[in-house]
Amino acid sequence: MISFDLSVEQRQLRELAEQVAREVYDPKAAQWDADRTVLPAEEVRRLPEEHGGSGGSLIDALIVIEELAKTCRPAAFQVFEANVGPARVIEFFGTGEQQKSILPRVVSGELTMAIGISEPDAGSAATDMRTRARLDGDEYVITGTKRWISNGGHADLYLLYCRLTDEPGSRGIGALIVPAGAPGLTFGERERLMGWRGIPSADLVFDEVRVPASNLVVAAGGFSKLFGVFSIERLGNATMSLAIGQAALDRTVRYVQERHQFGRPLVEFQNVHMTLADMRMQVEAARLLIYRAAAGAGQGLPVPLDVSLAKCFANEMAKRVSDAAIQLHGGNGYTEEYGIERLHRDAHGWAIAGGTPAIQRIRIASEMFGRRFDQRPTTVPA
Repeated sequence: MISFDLSVEQRQLRELAEQVAREVYDPKAAQWDADRTVLPAEEVRRLPEEHGGSGGSLIDALIVIEELAKTCRPAAFQVFEANVGPARVIEFFGTGEQQKSILPRVVSGELTMAIGISEPDAGSAATDMRTRARLDGDEYVITGTKRWISNGGHADLYLLYCRLTDEPGSRGIGALIVPAGAPGLTFGERERLMGWRGIPSADLVFDEVRVPASNLVVAAGGFSKLFGVFSIERLGNATMSLAIGQAALDRTVRYVQERHQFGRPLVEFQNVHMTLADMRMQVEAARLLIYRAAAGAGQGLPVPLDVSLAKCFANEMAKRVSDAAIQLHGGNGYTEEYGIERLHRDAHGWAIAGGTPAIQRIRIASEMFGRRFDQRPTTVPA
């Protein structure tokens, strides 16, 4: 039987992360959101060094992400990228030289790394991507456009999913490392998103961008490898949603004890009990699904079914619980002052990123039946 009890060291890690979130980020997070401030460079360097790269388990990384994300999602995102993001692909499949030159610098905060998958006409249908890299001597030449790239225009390196051969579907797809300063790589205007205001997002445009052939991480035909590691990133995504749900619950528990209506505290009303109980059940269920998937991974890769169950449930939980928090806060929940609307805006962003709940349900069904279900029509409409 898998135990989800945290060790003494993990509890200490949680306490440290909570302290940093409370003392460093809580006073700044709301203003950064209002101003759409990207996390300052000194904070990017601070976070991975303090909380990442200790050789801990996947659950250790998720503990830190959750505590930081309760207060400041942009700060948590830096730990996310360093511990469960594209650097993990380098860890599992990169060459010895790539691992040596990139991973320590990502852990220290010296380098930031983003992932490039989605395109204007290839979001959920990732295997429809058209961005292409052709081998020319000892270089790859890249053309195409990537869209909705988190940290786009701010990361130092991009792990680019692209077509390396003319084979259709996933068979032609692999991955390359592209430096932000590569000639021919330009960035679109920063997206003005409903949430995620401190996490920049922009298009990547590749116009005959050349990178050394040694920048190849995964060759054509390795799409399943890439998405196997992407399961770790999806658990990080689910943990962001968990943090939002937990923060919304915590704030609401405090609020209903302080706020009075009809001559008594809100906590005295039975309807409030029912809502809070539902919120607590959903948060706890999400945490258990996430921890089960992470514990099953150990130091390796998690089971895809476990990940899809955790991500789908946690994403939808965060939206439901933050919405319930707005309702229990009444008019105050609709103001920026109480921070609930910020949680709700960010909850919708994490549900879209990394594969929507709808896509996760398709993956769950595929795992249940042991086969793929192609969503494309068998015939092209006239």
